[in-house]
Amino acid sequence: MCDLTLPTGNDHYPTRQPNERPNERPNERPSSRCDACSRQPGTAVRIVVAHCTVDYAGRLDAHLPMALRLVMVKADGCVAIHADGGAYKPLNWMNAPNVLTEDDGCWVVTNPKGERLTITFGEILADVHHELGVDPGLRKDGVEAHLQELLAANPDRLGDGFTLVRREFPTDIGPVDLLCRDANGMAVAVEVKRRGDIDGVEQLARYLERLERDPLLRGVRGVFVAQTIKPQARVLAEARGITLV
Repeated sequence: MCDLTLPTGNDHYPTRQPNERPNERPNERPSSRCDACSRQPGTAVRIVVAHCTVDYAGRLDAHLPMALRLVMVKADGCVAIHADGGAYKPLNWMNAPNVLTEDDGCWVVTNPKGERLTITFGEILADVHHELGVDPGLRKDGVEAHLQELLAANPDRLGDGFTLVRREFPTDIGPVDLLCRDANGMAVAVEVKRRGDIDGVEQLARYLERLERDPLLRGVRGVFVAQTIKPQARVLAEARGITLV
């Protein structure tokens, strides 16, 4: 297997000239091996195209045999492995918060739940970093924006005694549509969709993970609102303890 002997920065994999000494390319790592490091949330997305195997151990065990894949590490620490197909859905992934360590051609991603994702690399075709900057967020279509506006004006439609704290409440991975308080004063995160599917439930679950870190919001629960909700989304929401409206 190949070492993770890769460039950093925004250039694609460089070609060394015949008479060029290694120290003349400051962006290239030494060719002996990849030093072990801990990946924490940063400011750049990392994209690796490589032959690799992937093993997941956690709620179940899963294995992806050696094949050419796209591995993406987002600035918030999320890790996703994609094939050239399947639309936007990864073959396997690990949501933040987690820690990524890399050593001698192998990445190990662990999270506080005890789940482990192991990526073993063969041939590396590309390893690049890109700064994406601050995302302006999703611009909602007329239906979603109108639903959000109506619910913000009438939060009691979401539950007895609900009061609005703020629309578009910010988190480090994007804004929550509505942040409310229930009759007991507990925080409630509300995500509004025109059509409720699994991705919307997953999005709300990620927001809940981030909000739970705030001592003032600890104990936050989720409400998923949509005009129609798909059966798979309903099952997932109920499993995550998310209320459906």
